[in-house]
Amino acid sequence: MVRKLVIGALATLVAVVLGVVGTDFGAAIYAEYRLARSVRSSANLDWDPSVAILGFPFITQAQRRHYDEVEIKASGVDHGVVGKASLEATMHSVGLPDSWLIRPGSTLTVGKLESRIIIDSTHMGRYMGIPDLLIEAPTRETEDSTGGTTESGISSNTGLVFTGTPDKAGFHERVSIAVDVSITGPESTTLVLTATGVLTEPGTADQAVPEDRVPAVLAAFSTTLPGQKLPFGIAPTTEGARGSDLIIEGIAEGVTINLDEFRLS
Repeated sequence: MVRKLVIGALATLVAVVLGVVGTDFGAAIYAEYRLARSVRSSANLDWDPSVAILGFPFITQAQRRHYDEVEIKASGVDHGVVGKASLEATMHSVGLPDSWLIRPGSTLTVGKLESRIIIDSTHMGRYMGIPDLLIEAPTRETEDSTGGTTESGISSNTGLVFTGTPDKAGFHERVSIAVDVSITGPESTTLVLTATGVLTEPGTADQAVPEDRVPAVLAAFSTTLPGQKLPFGIAPTTEGARGSDLIIEGIAEGVTINLDEFRLS
């Protein structure tokens, strides 16, 4: 009889716990859905972005109208310069306005905000006239995964490896070029790519370029991208590569943002 009572009590407890967890999970999913719709509406996106409200339990965060961490990721967004780009924002310690459901045009207070524009090799290559372009982190960093990158995995901004065929320079072999990236302009919104030399070391195309062709080849791998405004207007703090993407990132603390400003480029 005692054993049956214990088993019954445990079963009841498990059912209650599962019910609480299920309710919490369901509430989080609904809040994420509403936030995705709000961002889509506010930023005039063609589809819902990926949204995650992190931390457990969710309901406790909702009750105090303060989310521990929120991630917003929108891929394939129309971009006036390169055609398509991805936008990301990671928000820590997010204060909500008057509801746990974030509405279009809402204003949020954020303890720490990480904002990114991500341009993949394909769209960067089309913009530069090098369709087979591949972007990689500096060789010294790919060989040593413990150094040279930010917390979010972005490489340093010097010596990125750009590999492709610069036909427009009159050179029809696939080459690897060292490229430095930087931000300039009065509003820090112009990304500058400066080719610095031909790479023939292991892990590159290992293709030499005749000395008289080097200036034209380097020019083909050098360009500028104006109008790179990060989500929520955060000033850039880092430029580099992650995987085969070119990334501009800005990090700020103690900011107030509006959902309307997620897409500015």
